[in-house]
Amino acid sequence: MRFKQLILTLLLTLPALVARANHVFIPMDNTQKEHLKAYGVAFWLLQREVPVDWLLNYRGGAFAFDARPDAEKELAVRGVNFQVISEAQYTAILSEIADENANMDVMKLEKVPKIAVYTPKGKQPWDDAVTLVLEYAEIPYDKIYDDEVLAGVLPKYDWLHLHHEDFTGEYGKFYSNYRNAPWYQQQQRDAEAAAKRNGFGKVSQMKGTVATKMQEFIAGGGFLFAMCSATDSYDIALAGLGVDMVESVYDGDGSDPAAQSKLNFNRCLAFQNFQLVRDPYFYEYSNIDMQPQERMLNEQTDYFQLFTFSAKYDAVPTMLCQNHEKVIHGFMGQTTAFRKSLIKSDVVIMGDTKQTGEARYLHGSLGKGTWTFYGGHDPEDYQHLVGEEPTDLALHPTSAGYRLILNNVLFPAAKKKKQKT
Repeated sequence: MRFKQLILTLLLTLPALVARANHVFIPMDNTQKEHLKAYGVAFWLLQREVPVDWLLNYRGGAFAFDARPDAEKELAVRGVNFQVISEAQYTAILSEIADENANMDVMKLEKVPKIAVYTPKGKQPWDDAVTLVLEYAEIPYDKIYDDEVLAGVLPKYDWLHLHHEDFTGEYGKFYSNYRNAPWYQQQQRDAEAAAKRNGFGKVSQMKGTVATKMQEFIAGGGFLFAMCSATDSYDIALAGLGVDMVESVYDGDGSDPAAQSKLNFNRCLAFQNFQLVRDPYFYEYSNIDMQPQERMLNEQTDYFQLFTFSAKYDAVPTMLCQNHEKVIHGFMGQTTAFRKSLIKSDVVIMGDTKQTGEARYLHGSLGKGTWTFYGGHDPEDYQHLVGEEPTDLALHPTSAGYRLILNNVLFPAAKKKKQKT
């Protein structure tokens, strides 16, 4: 009788044991049809306290986790390609990755990153590629802006995104073309009201203080990701703290004639020795951004190359460069490409266009935290103009350019992984 009961127990528990032994494998190479949604599933799993293995440089940066029916259902609903593989099959994959001659590694994702997007309430639909991809991948985030940053909310978050933003107080240098546009005038009114509300005499002063709060966030262990004009304008604001760099068309009085000589490049994250563009009618902040006449590229010829790093020894840049393509189609923005000669020596260049002497994708650290700058505005719209409709990512589910954004989103999930020496 006891023997029969034992057999019955084994029969009942065997399916559960088999299920636990199985793994779900999500390829991220060119066989995947929903790369962007796959990141959302990884985030969904972390929210449910399910650890995810990120297989660096294996099948395009594949994901794997212990099989569970609800996750398989979620993958199917989101249209993400996956396979259920046995314990033996997964062990063979891990063995291949562990080979000392293989430029691969396993990054364990365990923490759910709390995400904030720095964006004004009146944000226009063309203003933020990151918001678009977070929505498409179904990754939750909070919207914050100057009031919240100045009130001290940043320590609540792991990851902060800045996009089409101007930290110099010059409203994107749009004065020449859009000063009579209702949206531009409303933007200026809103910014001036926020400055007054927070005790600042000028928008530029408020933005400088906001930039320093963000720098403190990084130094304390946060991760900052910036695109488009939020990259160079951020460093310019830090360099010019306490210096009037803003012309009268923006704040009612003239700038300091000696502003250039008073810049402190030691405060900057990425850039040094840059020259300000003082003309308020010229659509540029400084010479950090490469000009179109220098680049001599167009939509058909604009590409940049991702660097290859050692997965076992340089896990962070390796993770940030995971992709199914190593050559990425370029895209323009108010800030498109960074002049290499102005990049600090300790900054990691992760993507560049060698023939033009420009970098497109940068990474660095400050204190306990890290930051990434990504040039350009929208990876799937080469020259996204003011007033255009936002990109429909359902038409670009395998976007290599957008994958770089989502690599950064997942980065804090593995932030405490010890690096090999």
